[in-house]
Amino acid sequence: MTQEVGHPDGWIDRYFHVTRRGSTLGRELVAGLTTFGAMAYIMIVNPAIMALAGLGRHDMIMTTIAAAVCGSLLMALMANLPIALAPAMSSNLVFAQIVVAQMGIAPSVAFTMVLIGGVAFVGLSLTHWRQRIVLGFPAPVRNGIHCAIGAFIAHIGMVSGGLAVKGGQGFSFGSLRDPAVLLCLGGVVLAAALQMLRIPAGMLVSIVVLTVAGCFVRTADGATVTHLPSSCLEWPHYPTGMLLSFDFHGFLSHIGLVLPVTMYFFLGDFFDATGTMMAITRRAGLTVEDGQPVLGRAAFAADGAASVIGSVLGTSTVSAYLESLVGVEAGGRTGLVGVTVAALFLLSSFLWPIITAVPAVATAPVLILVGLGMLSDMGRMDLSESGGLLAPLLMILITVMTGNFMVSLALGLLLYTALAIAGRRWADLTPILLFLDAVFVVYLALASGMGEA
Repeated sequence: MTQEVGHPDGWIDRYFHVTRRGSTLGRELVAGLTTFGAMAYIMIVNPAIMALAGLGRHDMIMTTIAAAVCGSLLMALMANLPIALAPAMSSNLVFAQIVVAQMGIAPSVAFTMVLIGGVAFVGLSLTHWRQRIVLGFPAPVRNGIHCAIGAFIAHIGMVSGGLAVKGGQGFSFGSLRDPAVLLCLGGVVLAAALQMLRIPAGMLVSIVVLTVAGCFVRTADGATVTHLPSSCLEWPHYPTGMLLSFDFHGFLSHIGLVLPVTMYFFLGDFFDATGTMMAITRRAGLTVEDGQPVLGRAAFAADGAASVIGSVLGTSTVSAYLESLVGVEAGGRTGLVGVTVAALFLLSSFLWPIITAVPAVATAPVLILVGLGMLSDMGRMDLSESGGLLAPLLMILITVMTGNFMVSLALGLLLYTALAIAGRRWADLTPILLFLDAVFVVYLALASGMGEA
């Protein structure tokens, strides 16, 4: 429950209800700075992941920053919540590694999929169907999606950091004689320690430390891990070629393959946004204001609109960041936090030369820890029923062993349905589950025909 404190002074205070929510302008700015420090790593990590789709790293730095600026401003101005947005760490990997690299779908078609998922999110945010979808989607499968993607992100971090090396028997651990491997291992320990100590900008600090250390560490071929640019500051220029890079014809011509992934972009953003925004607003004590729920249609519409704008700008799904919690802990209670975050992202666009110099060894520990953090959802699985455990574990196993997330999602859904039928749990067979089953059966048939499953 929000509280009345003092009297508002100034149009910024009145617009954002700063005093009404028991905060001050100074506290909101500090909270915005703290939130930015906690999530600034995305400017480095997201371009590294999107580069797997063949997209230019500099281009992705600019689109990542632009998406974070627009998304955070939308949430601040539309919903007045202390929640910052940026390209999501799960959807970017699905976009680059699965849709483009594995399935061979062109980035323009993938951006179209993100657009359609965002539009669907906005549409449902304005109706009462939002709650029905939350209740109709099986929690075990939702947890399995989160954990499987987490395992995949950690796997990418292990490979990019040189900790996992392909060999004749699959993967083997990297050579401890390689200084770059030792640097990455040290980065994992450092990032984990900073996370345990709850340092707000821990992820960013670890990236900076490893990048600087990389200037003095040489790889097996004698080159330094980090290659510094000639200039650390340069005027930003946006890659206009990324704007509106959609291909609706390609989307329709591959509809059987791309529809399930499009639904993932929608459902992934939908459930991540729901859980993240609920956690943040509850932690901030923002449950009701003027008799209305603070987390209402405006908040969900802002999150969905951010994904639409992100696809227009040329990046993957944009969603609310759980790192916003550190800003709430610092006292943030209003959308002024998001405005501050947006301003800091905008200023960071002048640092793009130094951002492009960050080596994979520096970002790998962040990917590993983010993936392990997502795997922690295994603790939420219901061990009392086999369907609550077997389906998510199957999804994780298939993803880790084969790297094929879409097949793991399809088989996880079908296994959950089969176990529900076997256990005569008819209430679990919701229309949403049965519809998804049908869609993924078609996907498996088409993918197997193309040799992809």
